[in-house]
Amino acid sequence: MKPDKELERLRKVLKDFEGPIRKEYKADIIGVFGSYAREEQKEGSDMDILVRFLEGASLFDFVGLANFLEEKLDLKVDIVPIDTIREEIRENVLKEAIYL
Repeated sequence: MKPDKELERLRKVLKDFEGPIRKEYKADIIGVFGSYAREEQKEGSDMDILVRFLEGASLFDFVGLANFLEEKLDLKVDIVPIDTIREEIRENVLKEAIYL
């Protein structure tokens, strides 16, 4: 599927489930970066999703959110908390991200 179609599906999931994602997984989805943002993804590429976890979030929230998004989008996702991005790549990641 084309990147814009995948991003549109992600936007729809976020619109439809923003409240439950925040409540159930204690997270705000910020954007997408990596191959999908650059429109360089290949079959089997994962979608790198930038996330801000709220206070009280746990590993269960992290895994639960990844599983939820993979099920809704029908593709592999890589959840990346914004506060864990290494300093040496942070600027590039934030610059290339497509903010949702």
